[in-house]
Amino acid sequence: MTVTTTVPTLTDGVVTLRAHSLDDADAIVDQSRDPESLRWTTVPRPYTREHAVGFIEGNLAAWGEAGAKRSWAIEWTDDGGDARYGGTIDLRPGAAASVGELGFGLHPDARGRGLMSRAVRLVVRHAFATPVWGVPVRRVHWRAIVGNWGSRRAAWAAGFTFHGTLPGSHPDPDGGPDALDTWMGSITPGDPLSPQTPWLAATPAEGERVRLRPWRIEDIDAVEVRNDPEHWMPSRSIIRRENFATWVHNRQERMAEGTGIDWCVADVESDRALGGITVFSRGGPITDVAELGYQFFPSARGRGAAKEAARLAVAHALAPTSEGGLGLRRLVAETAADNEASNAVLRSVGFVEFGREHAVDRLADGGWGDGLYWELLPGGTTP
Repeated sequence: MTVTTTVPTLTDGVVTLRAHSLDDADAIVDQSRDPESLRWTTVPRPYTREHAVGFIEGNLAAWGEAGAKRSWAIEWTDDGGDARYGGTIDLRPGAAASVGELGFGLHPDARGRGLMSRAVRLVVRHAFATPVWGVPVRRVHWRAIVGNWGSRRAAWAAGFTFHGTLPGSHPDPDGGPDALDTWMGSITPGDPLSPQTPWLAATPAEGERVRLRPWRIEDIDAVEVRNDPEHWMPSRSIIRRENFATWVHNRQERMAEGTGIDWCVADVESDRALGGITVFSRGGPITDVAELGYQFFPSARGRGAAKEAARLAVAHALAPTSEGGLGLRRLVAETAADNEASNAVLRSVGFVEFGREHAVDRLADGGWGDGLYWELLPGGTTP
């Protein structure tokens, strides 16, 4: 294998990947002491300039070692026209010489500018075009601690396919006794270096009584105990105080996967959470058909909040993509036949019942109830 100590410079005209320099040391210290870096990485603590110098020298030396990682400094131009150190990205040897593992981190000043996804594309292109460790690289993996949305979004924007969550697979950066879960993804030659699925967002909308907005962790204070019949909604979907953080995280993951949008329905005057409404798909990313679902806390019922929230969500779902909507062709819903309030909400926004499944819901008294199927097409037409 031919080993070189020359670090290839990669650029797309906005981001440049180059060899690390001792001039980067102070910026590396700043980055490594930043709370977000400490939260998601296992950098030494406390981080000193000596650590930065060792990091730089180690990265440069690795280019002369067969089978070692390949690291670049990320350089960008700030608003004043000055070239600045923006972070580090490296390609590490994986399970075989034909597999690489991506690692990266940004300086705080470089975040929120789309720079990392550009850097990822540059490294991926280089990996697939160059026998990095003596043979062509056929797959590049990405991994991040669950909750590191910045890392996930960079990988998503660069075309990585998300493979799921691996429990207990990363040491706790804070030194805790428990291993943390990680997200995992990869990309192969020929895959487009662009998002493979939509990343949906809870776009705010406001009516006379309620507003739709993203959920916040502090909304837990508004969560109320529900006493609805068990067959009205799957237990895993119910908002509860005891699992609220997990519930919100799962909804954020659905949006990142393009399989659903979940809004908090809040009082338009107090902004207090009244319940939630969702547009989602049961079979992969939303395309042209999706399902409507909703739930409201007991104190929020009987005031028209659910009907107005449904109207706002339906409007977003059916609005053309050119206007920021989902551009859906059809919406569907499922309810229990005896859930009169929920059925009234669907009728109020134009849904039409198109089917009934008999004796499908187990009732508290041991009997069986029917389930209803609903649909809504733009213009209120039905096949």
